Amino acid sequence: MNDTTSLSPLRVVILAGGLSHERDVSLRSGRRVADALRASGAEVTVHDVDADLVPALRETAPDIVWPLLHGASGEDGSVRDVLELLGMPCLGTGPRASRIAWSKPIAKTVVAREGINTPEFATLPQSLFRELGASRVLDAIVEKLGLPLVVKPATGGSALGVTLVRDAADLPRAMVDCFAYGDTALIERAISGTEVAVSVIDVGAGPEPLPAVEIVTDGAYDYDARYNPGRTEYFTPARLSPEVAERAGQVAVAAHRALGLQHLSRTDLIIGDDGVVYFLEVNVAPGMTETSLFPQAAEAAGYELSTLYRALAEAARRS
Repeated sequence: MNDTTSLSPLRVVILAGGLSHERDVSLRSGRRVADALRASGAEVTVHDVDADLVPALRETAPDIVWPLLHGASGEDGSVRDVLELLGMPCLGTGPRASRIAWSKPIAKTVVAREGINTPEFATLPQSLFRELGASRVLDAIVEKLGLPLVVKPATGGSALGVTLVRDAADLPRAMVDCFAYGDTALIERAISGTEVAVSVIDVGAGPEPLPAVEIVTDGAYDYDARYNPGRTEYFTPARLSPEVAERAGQVAVAAHRALGLQHLSRTDLIIGDDGVVYFLEVNVAPGMTETSLFPQAAEAAGYELSTLYRALAEAARRS
């Protein structure tokens, strides 16, 4: 798999940038993947999502388009809808499954139907939050779910708008912070345990898990901790027993299948103190920056990134 000299020519357009809060992360991901694919011999163009995109795609007629767009439009299926309308072959999950995975409450509901554990949760649109009276609603949430709680936007990524709430008095502020990034909040019971991410790849033989990455940070695993080196320590593979590590991989693959994902994904999990694996959310466009979890897992599995990314692109071209 390391020999790229016999591969057929491959023209790839990477979509990076966009207008979401995660634009900078997307640009960094795009640059790194482009460099890796060029090292494999592919011809790569990186393009932003702007008024020039559609004519550029029609003119270029690439073999594969790889959306590395994080946040809204990039992961909610809309850009992939446009690519489908244009007849452009796309690496990654299609628009319909992307929409399901993009919504954390819907994704949690789908995987729970498959018998996968996920923390108990409630969703609360901002409009209903105001109409019913904030204090009464929050009291009911604490009474039902207990403390601590995690408050996060129902859509979105990179931990923007996410707060761990240990004291009920801090819940109103957490809701305000959450609504700054989305109109609907997901409030879920916080699980004490080990936070891990398990990436899944499918290069043609079916989905398989990469080694789990354990995440240890000096506070909340927020945007700063994710993308600025120094605040977070990663262990790859995660410091789990072989049995728990295998179960984490099985859960990630089961979620990938249940949600109808394609080619690659990253599932965020919590391994409870009792050893139970809990599904938190899934990402159809994992970050590919120098601190991102997918590349760390791939390298821990023994892959050269240029080789793996080329294999994913070739698999997408065949599908």
